[in-house]
Amino acid sequence: MDTAILPSTLLLTLLLSVGLFFFIRASTKDRTQVAQLVSEQDEATLIPLLREYFQRRSYRVAAVDPEKNQVIFEGYVRPSWFLAVFLTLLTAAGLLCLSLVLSLLFPTLSLAFVGTVLLSPLSGLFYWEKAGKLEKVSLKVEPTNSELHFPSRITVVAHRDELIELQRALNLKLCE
Repeated sequence: MDTAILPSTLLLTLLLSVGLFFFIRASTKDRTQVAQLVSEQDEATLIPLLREYFQRRSYRVAAVDPEKNQVIFEGYVRPSWFLAVFLTLLTAAGLLCLSLVLSLLFPTLSLAFVGTVLLSPLSGLFYWEKAGKLEKVSLKVEPTNSELHFPSRITVVAHRDELIELQRALNLKLCE
């Protein structure tokens, strides 16, 4: 192979490796958001539905502030086996590509470079350790203004996936 091609291939492979590193790191990033949701149900009907919804999702009541009409739920979010395996396979493919390019550049060390593929399960382990965590959901239910068609407004602080599922399950709309 032409010697001018190998360094440029190494550079591109290193750039892809940096992207893979940040992708693995982002898999455990906190994605907590604040959302204002409105409901067609009044406050008295909505609160038991919210409590039941979060109990079905294995959350428990951690704190209640009756003055602010706020409830904080806690629940352990398990990491995904699929994502752990997927990240391990991606890392194995990335390390294999990097080791092949390095073994072409340095043929005497080729066995050592191919051996780095054995480090790929560390990415799945990293994800597994960081992704399993205690999540908190903060809810504040309050009545809305009379000119709106929705009698209740909910301020929710939660993971974005939990917000999407809550909207879908209880037929809530984003406040405009």
